[in-house]
Amino acid sequence: MTYTEASMDALRRAGDELADATVATLFERGEVGKFNTLMRYVSTVGAPLPDGLPDVAREYLRVTSAPPAWVDWGEMERARLFFVDNNVHISTALSFASMPACYVVPHVAKLLSTTHGLKYPSKRMAETGQFTVYLMRPDAFEAGSRFIPAAQKVRLLHASIRHHLERENRWDTEALGTPICQEDMIGGQMFFSLLVLDSLHRLGIHMSTEGAEAYYYAWRVVGAMLGIDQGAVPKSLDEAREFLDLYMVRHMAPSEEGAELTRQLIDLYEEIVPGTFFDPIVSALIRHLVGDTCADWLQVPRTRWDTVVKAVPHLLGVLETIEDRSPLGAWALDRLGHLTAVLELSSLTRGRVMHYAIPEQLKKDFGVDGSVPRTHRWTPPPATVAP
Repeated sequence: MTYTEASMDALRRAGDELADATVATLFERGEVGKFNTLMRYVSTVGAPLPDGLPDVAREYLRVTSAPPAWVDWGEMERARLFFVDNNVHISTALSFASMPACYVVPHVAKLLSTTHGLKYPSKRMAETGQFTVYLMRPDAFEAGSRFIPAAQKVRLLHASIRHHLERENRWDTEALGTPICQEDMIGGQMFFSLLVLDSLHRLGIHMSTEGAEAYYYAWRVVGAMLGIDQGAVPKSLDEAREFLDLYMVRHMAPSEEGAELTRQLIDLYEEIVPGTFFDPIVSALIRHLVGDTCADWLQVPRTRWDTVVKAVPHLLGVLETIEDRSPLGAWALDRLGHLTAVLELSSLTRGRVMHYAIPEQLKKDFGVDGSVPRTHRWTPPPATVAP
């Protein structure tokens, strides 16, 4: 598939017909509160739907209760094993590359600030981390797992944001397109898949082509379950690169919301890192993974660790050597990686389960019309400028 400005513009006008219709009906009938209350008891595959659940929600949950028929389960298992082998590195990439990449798209940063608030970045991080952990469990699509209900709720969450912004006239649809449109949803899929793989490469992690392709494939499955038009989704890593490059050129730019969200993200992880000596490594990792241009747009401070963090690939190379030569070492490192990821998620969630509820209203201080200035459209830096 070839992506053009015209094809991307078409994706900017498209939402998610099924989820949008479901949410609109829930709001029209005044059933959002009831839905949120009852859905707290629906968190695992196969759990009986509670009595009193609105009919439109019940039908939506039925239609979206299974993964797409085209799923290759062998490929999904390869993706899971890739995640197990690289879970700490993937968590690092999601936290310090994928999330800042979202913040460097001005209208996405504006959306994130409306749904979670500039003061509560931990909610967004906790929801993302929990969602990824659910996805990469061996029983993700089996009875008792939590991934499918989480995907169903996230899809409705996105639709509810579109509902609020468009019906309350708080979003300039003419200039910015549909909120959380197909282009942005595919862009998000690229941030959480292709950009993660790029970050692993930047960290010096050795990956097989098969492992990288399987990880990307798993996020294609996720995209399908989140209502992304599969006819428009890149099918291969090469197509994904083409899409992401064009998406970046079209939208990435500095913004006040992006800088503030990044500041909150840095503060959040500095609280998680014990003591204060290692605090600057958070900023250094972000700068290392997203590059100087984006880091400057996000006002990521330069620190004494900017040079030190470049040695990370060498350290990881030593650990990979141990892993390759010792089955016991590989097992120990995998367990350490799992425990580290669990500790990070536990710190973000404070031990709570995130429920992905439909917001009954958005922040009141979102602005007059939700418009996002487009005066800082990105142009690629000269070749002499560091990426």
